[in-house]
Amino acid sequence: MQPRIGMMLASTVDSTTVVIVRWAAGDKEVTCGGRPMVDQTQQDTSLQEPLDPDHATGTMLGKRYATGDGSVELLCTKPGQGSLAVGGVLLAVKSAKPLPASD
Repeated sequence: MQPRIGMMLASTVDSTTVVIVRWAAGDKEVTCGGRPMVDQTQQDTSLQEPLDPDHATGTMLGKRYATGDGSVELLCTKPGQGSLAVGGVLLAVKSAKPLPASD
């Protein structure tokens, strides 16, 4: 599956769902809880896979998760227990840019 901007992905280990906001990582795999995420339209909730304890920091609703270089950005639309990763590298919560001073 080739990820693309606007695509909605669902976790196979928990309730996490995300929307791809930025994607410049080629054909890398998006994972949640150590397992590949699937297109939300193909999600089968009856076949939950086990959560990898090393990838269980959780996701937060409405937060953006990004790579260090900014090539990938995901928006969490439904939180869960698994942590997000792209190509095996964990994603961090993207912080807001500080506003300029208005002296």
